[in-house]
Amino acid sequence: MSFLFKWRPSNFNKCYTVNKKSYYNELLQKYKERFEGKFFMKMIKQTALATVLASTLLFTGCGYNTLQVKDEAVSASWSEVQNQYQRRAGLVPNLVNVVKGYAKHEEQVLVEVTQARSNVAGLKVDKEVLEDPALFEKYQQAQSQLTGALSRLLMVQERYPDLKANEQFRDLQAQLEGTENRIAVARNRYITTVQDYNSYVRQFPQAMTAKVIGMKTKENFKAEQSAQQAPTVSFN
Repeated sequence: MSFLFKWRPSNFNKCYTVNKKSYYNELLQKYKERFEGKFFMKMIKQTALATVLASTLLFTGCGYNTLQVKDEAVSASWSEVQNQYQRRAGLVPNLVNVVKGYAKHEEQVLVEVTQARSNVAGLKVDKEVLEDPALFEKYQQAQSQLTGALSRLLMVQERYPDLKANEQFRDLQAQLEGTENRIAVARNRYITTVQDYNSYVRQFPQAMTAKVIGMKTKENFKAEQSAQQAPTVSFN
């Protein structure tokens, strides 16, 4: 039975040595993988950061910031145009009602003004209009039609002295005159701002930057006799 308890130190040491080497090899491999993984991720982060910095410097040097500033200026001037046109449209219902009370036979003129205001109310007015020639042309034509209709409506007073003397009618005339003046100022500011923006966006190298970030030239008002001539307001 003595062979069952025979001690073999050489075999034990050999097994222990092999296991120890295997353990250290696995441990070394894990640290190696972790190091390589961290190093790889660090390289990715550094590359991404370098790309962002390079892009920032590139766009900054190619007019990116100025493009944004000029684009915001166009948006602000367009909003002011909208505000003044909406103010004018808001005066139409009261003006029509006052005229109707004194000039019921002027049905055609009243219908024209009401329809023109309705057309204006249904217009698309967001920034998309500024980059779509067809939508912008539709917008300008509708506003021009309302200008013409209002001019014809105000001419009705010449045939109706009582309407001409009506205090509410005269007050609405004064409001309309002030609004038309503000519309003219807002339009001129918009025209100037868009001219400045379009001139800048077409120049090199910002033209390349604008193309990359999807910025385009903006539509501008065209000089039209009917559009530029405000309704005549007379208090005589």
